Amino acid sequence: MTAAKRLALFDLDHTLLPLDSDYQWAEWLARTGRAGDPEEARRRNDDLMNRYNAGNLTAEQAAEFMLGLLARTSSAELAQWHELFMCEVIRPSIQPVAQKLVQQHLAQGDLCAIVTATNEFVTAPIARAFGIPHLIATVPEYRNGRYTGAIQGIPSFKEGKITRVNDWLAGLNLTLHDFEQSYFYSDSPNDIPLLEVVTHPIATNPSPVLRELAQNKGWPILEIFKDMQDAKS
Repeated sequence: MTAAKRLALFDLDHTLLPLDSDYQWAEWLARTGRAGDPEEARRRNDDLMNRYNAGNLTAEQAAEFMLGLLARTSSAELAQWHELFMCEVIRPSIQPVAQKLVQQHLAQGDLCAIVTATNEFVTAPIARAFGIPHLIATVPEYRNGRYTGAIQGIPSFKEGKITRVNDWLAGLNLTLHDFEQSYFYSDSPNDIPLLEVVTHPIATNPSPVLRELAQNKGWPILEIFKDMQDAKS
């Protein structure tokens, strides 16, 4: 089998999805009475999102709450909950324009992966829904049939995304330099480290900070949800 000559990496939240799957998962748990005190869960969820957007949140701080939600119940029940979450929140939010972008890369034979800070439990079914065969996400520790609430290994966050991508490629006997072209689509300034090491960084639905950087560096800016945003305005 001939190795792909192009690599396409996609951030997930606010890049392929017009929402934050991590935030929405916690919100859904709170709304349906599955996260303990709903108001406290919402308060912590909002606080984490505000700190993430401000760029002063660590992976460990996020995990204390987000992965702690997984540790509250059994894997079997979590799986049932996640399917409901997919039906009610995620699948209705997947837009044809995002699916088309992914399919263009897959159809060209590109090696494709989602690279997200959101944990594997939340994002693995979403990657499958997009048809993307590889997922690089923060790994929640799993022992004796339950999640512990801790992170396993290096979080897929900021510079950690580079490490995780390199480790994944090494497992395929590849490096970034083996690809004639490498793409990374992201909305977030937290992803600047990985954007700077690919040959084709694409600021996708970018935050104001990333938009300004992209304009200064001459990076392409892609607004895949622009029609949705215009319809709401």
